[in-house]
Amino acid sequence: MKKLILSVLFISALSACNKETKVSESSNSTTDSTMIVDSANEEVSTAAFKKVEWTPEETSKMLGKQNNDTLYVTNFFATWCGPCVKEIPHFKAKMAEMKSQPVKFTFVSLDDKKDWDGAVPKFVAEHGLENHVVLLDGSALGTEFFPANFKQWDGGAIPFTFMRKGDKTDETLGSMSEEMLTEKLNSFQ
Repeated sequence: MKKLILSVLFISALSACNKETKVSESSNSTTDSTMIVDSANEEVSTAAFKKVEWTPEETSKMLGKQNNDTLYVTNFFATWCGPCVKEIPHFKAKMAEMKSQPVKFTFVSLDDKKDWDGAVPKFVAEHGLENHVVLLDGSALGTEFFPANFKQWDGGAIPFTFMRKGDKTDETLGSMSEEMLTEKLNSFQ
């Protein structure tokens, strides 16, 4: 019963991030070769998205200290979350800028399981995030998950970004500007 109540609270908390219409920032971007848009019906191919689901235990392991010099940037988001969508271009710019450096960007989708085969793959293709998105069933997260992995985040809202390099960590609740993201990434160098 306690797990059910916590699951409902977690899902309710995620809804605090209002469902908003995706607003695309104007840019002179080129079409990703893995994204196929059919102008007749505006469907996006989702064939490039490899569905990877993490359990809470696997998520905790990936968030934990790794014995290397890699900076791990983990962003918890949902496709329907306006602030989450707004910060994606900033992350993509940093991914391109830092591609030769030991940095690993992972986006953890907290979308409902019913969206894992539709909305999530479409979102991944539209934003060119293939090989960077994993799925996490928020209803499987117990009360111990958040305090065991984070100092500040209780799972009550998204987006949330967790950065780790060795023993040093950084947690950011809410959407980040490009300047803020740059500052945080630079603090690990």
